[in-house]
Amino acid sequence: MLSGRRLDLLDPTPMDIEIEDIAHGLAFVARWNGQTRGDWPYSVAEHSLLVEQIYGRLDDPPVKWRLAALLHDAPEYVIGDMISPVKAAVGSGYGEMDARLAEAVHLRFGLPAVLPVVIKKAIKVADKISAWLEAVQIAGFTEGEADRFFGRPQDQIMRGLEIRLRPPAVVRAEYIARHDALLAGMGFTNPDPATR
Repeated sequence: MLSGRRLDLLDPTPMDIEIEDIAHGLAFVARWNGQTRGDWPYSVAEHSLLVEQIYGRLDDPPVKWRLAALLHDAPEYVIGDMISPVKAAVGSGYGEMDARLAEAVHLRFGLPAVLPVVIKKAIKVADKISAWLEAVQIAGFTEGEADRFFGRPQDQIMRGLEIRLRPPAVVRAEYIARHDALLAGMGFTNPDPATR
């Protein structure tokens, strides 16, 4: 990793996880296989920021679960973002690797290794709302097509949400800042950003 950490993908440990590596990787991984409108790819980091924002609108969850929402796709910083049909074709190996990495990420940042089912489901709802917005705003879907694939979100949840396409460095910095703010909200001391 750019941080100098050595990450064993088959046996990741929490001590090998750094938020800077996650933010950097996710800021450079394109969602929708890069098939989106605009001058910048829509990154997994940008998507994760939106999912966390939507999740916060759904039920005013505790800060630790908002952090879980921000980190919901964190394993993709090293294994990439595969579209669902490819994941299905690859088989269970991808899912198992994703789960091991997620557990290490969760433990690194003070979350339970495996999230409670109710929390995971609520984050998935936010993830699907984000996918609907992305599909309609930047991926060329009609609203009817997005409704069929992702389900129609409630209008009050979507009010004011807009997909943003920004340079990776900007998204990376915002992802780290949001992570640090959430950790501070959980009572953890954050490292000085100037030392990063």
